[in-house]
Amino acid sequence: MTETLRRYPAPSTLTSPGLTLRERWRRARLSLAGRLRTAVFRLALRHPVGWRWLAGRHHPVFDRIAAANARAVCALAALDVPAYRAFLRARPDGARVRRRLDEFPETDKENYVVPHDAARRCWGGRLPARGVVVDESAGSSGRPFNWPRGERELRAVHHDIAGYTSLVFPMRRPFVINAYSMGAWATGTTTGAAMSRIAVVKNTGPDLGKIIDTLHEFGPDFDYLVTAYPPFLKHLRDRLDADGFPWSSYRISASCGGEGMTEALRSYLEERFARVRSAYGASDLTIGIGAETAFTVWLRRRMWTDSGFRAAVLGAREQRLPMVFQYNPLATYLETNERRELLCTVTSLDVLQPRLRYNVGDEAVLLPYRRILDLVRDDPQCRAECRAAVAGERMTLPVLLLFGRRDSTVSYLGANLYPQDVEYGLYAGNPYAAEISRFRLALAEDAGLETRPVVHLELRRPLAGPVRDALAGACRDGVRRHLAAVSRDFAQSLTEDPTAGELRVELHEPGTGPFAGEQKIKNVYLLGG
Repeated sequence: MTETLRRYPAPSTLTSPGLTLRERWRRARLSLAGRLRTAVFRLALRHPVGWRWLAGRHHPVFDRIAAANARAVCALAALDVPAYRAFLRARPDGARVRRRLDEFPETDKENYVVPHDAARRCWGGRLPARGVVVDESAGSSGRPFNWPRGERELRAVHHDIAGYTSLVFPMRRPFVINAYSMGAWATGTTTGAAMSRIAVVKNTGPDLGKIIDTLHEFGPDFDYLVTAYPPFLKHLRDRLDADGFPWSSYRISASCGGEGMTEALRSYLEERFARVRSAYGASDLTIGIGAETAFTVWLRRRMWTDSGFRAAVLGAREQRLPMVFQYNPLATYLETNERRELLCTVTSLDVLQPRLRYNVGDEAVLLPYRRILDLVRDDPQCRAECRAAVAGERMTLPVLLLFGRRDSTVSYLGANLYPQDVEYGLYAGNPYAAEISRFRLALAEDAGLETRPVVHLELRRPLAGPVRDALAGACRDGVRRHLAAVSRDFAQSLTEDPTAGELRVELHEPGTGPFAGEQKIKNVYLLGG
């Protein structure tokens, strides 16, 4: 959803009641320095060539500069953003000056976004009247959250997307088919606007018929890039195969996001697409936090096939395979807390509502690029593979290893599925609810490489076959009905692709399957959590 509002003033141009003369002077210095840094960075990224140049020459000293920038933004917001000022003053140590980044507390939806309205979270405490786009995302139980973005902020996002795309997807005659949803999410409209800087763009949304017609209409003389959620790319490949599409005559690549992707699915897609790359973002922050490169794809596949290498990168006890991205800390400074939750500070003052050590709820590990080079140095074969992967794009940015949500949600077709919503669908109006002991939510990829939500149910007692079937059917219908009612994102997916509602319900006897051997007081709602 979009609304048009007024261009916003720069920090420090508005008066802030309650500031001492010393605080006003400090705010003026921080604002001037911040605007200067932002202007230099904006100038460097004005053209995709500048983005590529910086991405290939990242040095550890830039990480220290990025940390200093993040601290300066937090310090300025403490003086110029009313919500953040109130947030800090409400803490026991609120009045003191914080000189290190880790002295600023974490923010998130519950402790910062919910208590303070949109205007108070803006620089100067004012929500402008023009020149701003408001993106909407759905949270728990369908509660909408609104994220205003200013003209300069959106322009910076467009530069990032265009720079990354031109580096990772070199195209002579670029034609982007934007198959992201044009409805509930910001990703579709933002991607379309960004790609128009470097390519011909057609915003089809997730409509297979329109995409196929577009490919036939414009023919094989273009280099096509399809942007979509991972499951939709599989639908597109299967549909084109069934229609006898002449893949060999076309040059088609794919860029995806919104949820994780297995290497099995990537391999399947790359039997037809020239390459498939994923990106990481969040409506709370920005859609361009990190992105895959040839180097990160090699790194993830090496961890997938080499358990010893995975242990060297992640630790001997870690069996999960994360998504792997590279990111620019000068734009989005990332940290992790003691629970390995990802914290993000957007360092540009072009951002209308500053994101300040914001905890989006994802579990992650951060590693310097040089750390990976150190790990492969003593293995000639691994070193040669790494060197070959880096050779084309030559990005030396740090590495983000992302495990996904820590708040017991799963991301599916861009929507967050919450356990409490699944629970409501299982029990509300279900005549067999008394037979359910507990449940687990997961995403599973079947033999056809289709990723679907799976609800695992532990039964209280063994049931006869007909009763089991009736219970599974009632739970499946109830969960699907409730998700469609409370989640705008899930409902939008159903209107665009009815197969999105094909969730599975698997029944397990007491103490078997994913519930075997557990003696936990508190339920765990996410499989593997």
